[in-house]
Amino acid sequence: MINKVHPSAAEAVADIPDGASLAVGGFGLVGIPSVLIDAILEQGATDLETVSNNCGTEGFGLGKLLEAHRIRRTISSYVGSNKEFARQYLSGELEVELTPQGTLAERMRAGGAGIPAFFTSAGVGTQVADGGLPLQYDGAGGIAVASAPKETREFDGETYVLERGIRTDFALVHAWKGDRLGNLVFRGTARNFNPDAATAGRITIAQVEHLVEPGELDPADVHTPGIYVQRVVVVGPQETGIENRTVQA
Repeated sequence: MINKVHPSAAEAVADIPDGASLAVGGFGLVGIPSVLIDAILEQGATDLETVSNNCGTEGFGLGKLLEAHRIRRTISSYVGSNKEFARQYLSGELEVELTPQGTLAERMRAGGAGIPAFFTSAGVGTQVADGGLPLQYDGAGGIAVASAPKETREFDGETYVLERGIRTDFALVHAWKGDRLGNLVFRGTARNFNPDAATAGRITIAQVEHLVEPGELDPADVHTPGIYVQRVVVVGPQETGIENRTVQA
C-alpha cells in the first residue's frame, strides 16, 4: 500500500520552489487550504503564480502570501474586498489575469483531464475575448501589459472563444475526509474549486480534517480519486470565519 500521508504541512510543501505555479482550492473563506498556505509562508517560496477563484482575504489564506509580496501573478475570477490585492494590482506590483468564474473552473478541470483548450461562449463580445484587459498597471494609472485577443470560432451560428486548460506545478486543496491513498471527500460548499484544483496540479497536496483507512470511504462518496493526489496532511477540524460581518444597531 502506498501511504501518502506526510507528518507535517512543512514537510509536504518543503520542495515548492521560487517561481512555482499553484492551483488553490476554496471560495471566500470556505474550503481554503490555510494550513498549507501558512506552511508555504513559513517555508519562504516567493515569485509564485497562483490560480484560484480569489486571492484570499486580509490576514487569511492566500491573502497572507499576498501581503508578504510572495505572489507575482494570479489567475482569478473574483477580487472581493481585499484592499491589499487592489493596491498591488493598481500600483503595478501584481499581475492579474481576470477570468470568468465558470471558465476558470473549466480551465482547471480541462487541464487535469488532459484537454489543452476548449471553446466557450463566456466572454464573447468583451475584452475577455477581444483583448485589452489590464494584466499589469504601470503604477501611474496606465496599462503596462494588456491581454491579447483570443481566437474565436462560430459553431451552429454562435460565436465561441478559445480558452486554454490550466496545469500547475502544485495544487493545494482542503478536504473533509481523506484516506492514506489520497482519496478525498469534500464537504458542503468546500466542494467548489477544490476538486478542479486537485486535478490541475502535477503534484497535489491535500490537507484533510479527518483521516480514515483505505476501504472506509464508500467509493460512491469519493469526489477526488487518489490517483490525482500525491501528498496528504492531517490538520484536524477547521473553523470557517465570516468574510463580511453585518450587524444592525
